[in-house]
Amino acid sequence: MSETDGKKPLGLGGGGSRPGQVKQSFSHGRTKNVVVETKRKRVVVPKPGAGSAKAGGSPHLGDPSKRPAGITDAEMERRLRAVQAAKAREADEAEQRQREEREREEERQRRRDEIEAKEREEREREEALRLKAEEEARAKAEAEEKARREKEREARKPAAAAAAQQPKPAEEPPTQRGTSKAAPGPRKTDRDRERESDRTSRNKGGDGRRAGKLTLTEALSDAGGRQRSLAAMKRKQEKARQKTMGRNTGEKQARDVQLPETIVVQELANRMAERAADVVKALMKMGMMVSMNQTLDADTAELIIEEFGHNAVRVSDADVEQVIYTVEDKAEDLEPRPPIVTIMGHVDHGKTSLLDALRKTSVVSGEAGGITQHIGAYQVRTESGALLTFLDTPGHAAFTSMRARGAQVTDIVVLVVAADDAVMPQTVEALNHARAAGVPMIVAINKIDKPSANPNKVRTDLLQHEVVVEEMGGDVLDVEVSALTGKGLDTLLENIALQAEILDLKANPNRSAMGAVIEAKLDVGRGPVATVLVQNGTLKRGDIFVVGEQWGKVRALINDKGERVDEAGPSVPVEVLGLNGTPEAGDVLNVVETEAQAREIADYREQAAKDKRAAAGAATTLEQLMAKAKADKNVAELPVVVKSDVQGSAEAITQALEKVGNDEVRVRVLHSGVGAITESDIGLAEASGAPVIGFNVRANAPARAAANQKGVEIRYYSVIYDLVDDVKAAASGLLKAEVREHFIGYAEIREVFKVSNVGKVAGCLVTEGVARRSAGVRLLRDNVVIHEGTLKTLKRFKDEVKEVISGQECGMAFENYDDIRAGDIIEIFEREEVERTLA
Repeated sequence: MSETDGKKPLGLGGGGSRPGQVKQSFSHGRTKNVVVETKRKRVVVPKPGAGSAKAGGSPHLGDPSKRPAGITDAEMERRLRAVQAAKAREADEAEQRQREEREREEERQRRRDEIEAKEREEREREEALRLKAEEEARAKAEAEEKARREKEREARKPAAAAAAQQPKPAEEPPTQRGTSKAAPGPRKTDRDRERESDRTSRNKGGDGRRAGKLTLTEALSDAGGRQRSLAAMKRKQEKARQKTMGRNTGEKQARDVQLPETIVVQELANRMAERAADVVKALMKMGMMVSMNQTLDADTAELIIEEFGHNAVRVSDADVEQVIYTVEDKAEDLEPRPPIVTIMGHVDHGKTSLLDALRKTSVVSGEAGGITQHIGAYQVRTESGALLTFLDTPGHAAFTSMRARGAQVTDIVVLVVAADDAVMPQTVEALNHARAAGVPMIVAINKIDKPSANPNKVRTDLLQHEVVVEEMGGDVLDVEVSALTGKGLDTLLENIALQAEILDLKANPNRSAMGAVIEAKLDVGRGPVATVLVQNGTLKRGDIFVVGEQWGKVRALINDKGERVDEAGPSVPVEVLGLNGTPEAGDVLNVVETEAQAREIADYREQAAKDKRAAAGAATTLEQLMAKAKADKNVAELPVVVKSDVQGSAEAITQALEKVGNDEVRVRVLHSGVGAITESDIGLAEASGAPVIGFNVRANAPARAAANQKGVEIRYYSVIYDLVDDVKAAASGLLKAEVREHFIGYAEIREVFKVSNVGKVAGCLVTEGVARRSAGVRLLRDNVVIHEGTLKTLKRFKDEVKEVISGQECGMAFENYDDIRAGDIIEIFEREEVERTLA
């Protein structure tokens, strides 16, 4: 028996393997093919019942060999339920997605149907309009043809009558008769021929655009050549339809374009009635890359206007104010008006008391400190029935501008001079204002009831200022009055009425109103309020007006008695409500037609004021700025923020404070305004370290809280001279104290010693006065000051002493100075600082 008996021989290809070859490579380029065994991948085929059991049936839970290790029956059951739930959820989501897709498809189909229906309706409407236009054109052509035939028939009647009298020609052959019989019929117009040719070309497939879809072969073929687009066909049909219906497509209209100094591209396009994109395109062709919101200068805009075929009309920005000066009064329209009388004079000479006596009121009792600090406007009716308008001006030195304003709008000036005080500084100032305004003057010598009254002294003092009263041979009326007893008041009123009669004052009440702002303020409940004296025309409720840089619409008019009125004629003072901001006192009010005009004029004036301020700043050279900065460096400033009840008081306070100071110190008003003190005022004061001054106004609650939190001082005043005095005292605190020197003694150096740890010590004899250690010293050599300083030591023998009297010897050493010689003189003095005040 051989060794292989009972054993399976070795070989390839048995079982699950199959033979294969692998090429082996060795060194020196040798190779060898080796037969190897390649295993086939085992493919597991599930049994017929296994899939169903895994999908939905129960698994072999009892057989642990057919489940993963460590998995219990409950866990296996839970996993199967989770798998089934996931599959059910996926099925629901797939169904939901299909349902949503169907709904979206239905919505798209519904929208397509709606669009198609709209397009179909539009096509039907266009077709109906086209058919209607064609029918009208056909009817018109037939009517014209019928009229033409009638004319021809009328023209042929005489010829037919003549032919009837002539012998008849031989009969025509039948063929010709038949031909002639067939000829008559409706005559075709050009429109019908064009329609037939279009129909023929469509039948032959000429255009083919409406025949159906365009195939690739038709698109690529060159047989038809270039064809017109459908949009071009529609444009042609639209033009024909409009021409048929008699619409004038018209030529381009040339416009007159108002061209200011600068204009925005969009606004230029609007004025030319052109598209802004076309204007931008034209500018780009000119080499200017601009947008619709950029500004063009007048020359460039004029080129563009001419490019588009329009006419450029140059206008200036100042032309907006021309609407104000268009009314010229005719002589027959003028009617008499009450005179405007301004009462002027020095402070405490009785101006307001005199006016109270005339009006039988008590205005002076309501003024703080008993002095007038606002311009008041009132009307008084005399016993004879004449109406007079009075303006009461303050007499304090700070209210110069108020007096000037009163003189500018007045017809007659009543100069009040106290009989016991004579002519004073503000009296002279009022005289100058009256002269500058060129108005007549009446002198009222007041307080004639006082024992110390001397009216002749008043007349004599007035002579020094070239005012000659009637009693002294002049032409100026003078009346002695007493506001307390009422003496001479009737005579004063008669003289005013006489002067007004001589002046023959007239105005036109039936025109747009014009007036002057006497005073302006910001009322908490009513907003900006202006006291206006109407000078011409009639101001009515609802009028649109412009005043200075502000504009508005008259919401209410209130007269001097506090009553609401519907209108105010010439020489009538009223408070006007309805402004958009607080105007400046002295501004002129003008009524305009539209709100747009008022806004345009106000904007122009505001811009002009800004440009003026900018030009004033630009005119300053760098050298001037540097010089000013250098000068300001040596000047101490007291910054303040001023808030007042009315514009005139704010102006007067600012002018008065700017006069406070000298070359070393000055007051700088950071901001002055009208109305209550607000948080913004507190913020400004905090940033600048300034106090806030309130004149007849108070801070609101948020402003008070902010001032307490930030440590800003608020000072309240109701009398202007108290305000000015306090600010002057505060500015005086910024002045450097004046240093005065008092010489207390002289000492002569007799000998110089060198002392260790001390330096040179002068052995001196006090020749005059006293030598004190705390005093200042100067070293004189040949009466020339060579050193000034303080003493380091003052000794008498070996003891340090405070002072040495005249005739005694002592030792002196200077602080940081050793150049001393025998024979030098030491001057001893003391310094004293004296506080300075502003005059």
